[in-house]
Amino acid sequence: MTIVGHEKLTARDIMTPECQCVRSSDSVLDAARKLVELEVGALPICGEDNKLKGMLTDRDIVVKVVAQRKDPIGLKAGDLAEGVPVVAQADDDVDQVVRLMAEHQIRRIPVLDRTELVGIIAQADIARALENRASGEVVEAISQE
Repeated sequence: MTIVGHEKLTARDIMTPECQCVRSSDSVLDAARKLVELEVGALPICGEDNKLKGMLTDRDIVVKVVAQRKDPIGLKAGDLAEGVPVVAQADDDVDQVVRLMAEHQIRRIPVLDRTELVGIIAQADIARALENRASGEVVEAISQE
């Protein structure tokens, strides 16, 4: 998908900077409280080395912890990180970011500057940055099943 007229926009231009992480060692309960406190639906999971380990969503907590009657105090946020996280680089153009989000069917993507987490992009960030028609196409591409 190419977003006409927006070739010069980069991930850095549209990301929400300075996003917070939950530590992989934090309990799922503490991670859930942080989601509530920050009024967000997802946060990156960072290890003690400050490297990105994955993403944690409110849905992960409901499906993988609450619905399975697991202990949210004993279970660590890092236990919910699966596989290698999909990321964008800060200098990637918006078209590349949109392709990644659509290909992996994700609504939020962490943004790295080499290996350092510098921000996060959500569907809403793309919608704000692009014209109505283009943002509608993006949302449709990301939300397909």
